[in-house]
Amino acid sequence: MSTTPQPGTRAVVVVMGVAGTGKTTIGPLVAEALAFPYAEGDDFHPAANVAKMSAGVPLDDTDREPWLDAIGAWAHDRAGLGGVVSSSALKRAYRDRLRAAAPGVVFLHLTGDRELIEGRMAARKGHFMPTALLDSQFATLQPLQDDEAGVAVDVSGTPEEIASRAVVALRGLAS
Repeated sequence: MSTTPQPGTRAVVVVMGVAGTGKTTIGPLVAEALAFPYAEGDDFHPAANVAKMSAGVPLDDTDREPWLDAIGAWAHDRAGLGGVVSSSALKRAYRDRLRAAAPGVVFLHLTGDRELIEGRMAARKGHFMPTALLDSQFATLQPLQDDEAGVAVDVSGTPEEIASRAVVALRGLAS
């Protein structure tokens, strides 16, 4: 069971979703609007994970453990202070692991049409995640459940429009 932050607390927001939904773009915009620091989830990956994904090999649960633990430690350190961090957090078990480290986290699930997301991924330059892994991301995705603190926001529109919708949806959960 997740713990929902009390009104007025400064929660840590985990921006989640499959690759290409804009976590790295939307996360900093949401952080700026909430006056919270932002941490890029990809920066928490061990080098072995980056190498594996760069080779087109999906990570397994064991690969993700140190990455999730590092994100969870950052979220724990920001508890009550607020923060925004990106993490695909595709499975309920991954989100449970983050909540175990930082019980008050709130999830912002960026959702969208597969075709739109694939197009955005194909347009990215210099990112280690190939579009070939998108199918595995969608196959792994377990959307937020009713007992999880968080909101889902569609990624159609400009980054500013998406971030604005996200901030409105998060009001009362993270501010």
